[in-house]
Amino acid sequence: MSGREISIAFQTDKSAARYVALAQFVGQFDFDAVSVYCDAPFHPGFAPLLLMAPHIKRARVGIAALSPARVHPIDIAAQAALLAELAAGGIYIGLARGAWLADHGIHEPDRPIQAIREAADIVRLLLRGESGGYDGQIYSLAEHVRAPYPTPAALPPLLIGSWGRKLCALAGEIADEVKVGGSANPDIVPVIASNIAEGEAHANRPRGSVGIVVGAVTVADDDREAARWAARRSVALYLPVVVPLDPTVSVEQELIDRLREHVNRDELDQAAALISDDLLDRFAFSGDAQDLIRQAEALFAAGASRVEFGTPHGLDAERGIRILGEQVIPALKGR
Repeated sequence: MSGREISIAFQTDKSAARYVALAQFVGQFDFDAVSVYCDAPFHPGFAPLLLMAPHIKRARVGIAALSPARVHPIDIAAQAALLAELAAGGIYIGLARGAWLADHGIHEPDRPIQAIREAADIVRLLLRGESGGYDGQIYSLAEHVRAPYPTPAALPPLLIGSWGRKLCALAGEIADEVKVGGSANPDIVPVIASNIAEGEAHANRPRGSVGIVVGAVTVADDDREAARWAARRSVALYLPVVVPLDPTVSVEQELIDRLREHVNRDELDQAAALISDDLLDRFAFSGDAQDLIRQAEALFAAGASRVEFGTPHGLDAERGIRILGEQVIPALKGR
């Protein structure tokens, strides 16, 4: 990983044919990674990536990110191994506590941070082809258990998705990247870096060993005002969740409550009208190519190692992706 990377992420709500077509289209451009989300109740991420990976020749692929509460670590390892066989550019493994789990009857372990640590241990043990058992507080393997399938020649990088201090500190100990999802805010990057550094110091790793990925809703179009209005509508859905997670942003509770009320009533235009330009720029990438270049440059300057442009990408998905591939990437990598 170069330290100044650009990736693209997709929601897993598509037909099989659409996943393949998007992979073929995205594969034309110089993205460093192609990610999918794993939000309930959408398709779990590995199936879409297994369809997409044969058509993506350079970028690594992965899920940003998967909760072990939804998929057991032995199944994460098995599916990652299969995906690695198809992905010419390699894979990464993304783990996170997950969001909206209770809404779908999914229950986290009582010690979610420990669960992430143990899940990473088990996935790595299996992908190394080792046996000998694992006796964790959350997960365990009998001594004879080992991967009965081909394993990758090298361990895939581990990404942990988090805004929280404790999970970022764990990432500092064991991960390669931290993904801050739902943000385009440069001010959050040094906060995350400081939290990661706690774990890096505990594990005697040099500060900066773990990259910081920042990703959010993206709407790119030559009609920048239309793009920004569409982004406001998309961002309104998750602002009530992510704004309280960002200690660098001060928003009155009344605004959060009004946004939530409009969203719950499916009044997205009314919700979008409440979102200021500054708030929009902190939680989405939107506008024309120059707007996105400016936002990404600010994140790189703040210390981000990768910027991930998320769904829906444009007023028209292909047009938005083309703007990213033909204008945004060359400008950022040229610098």
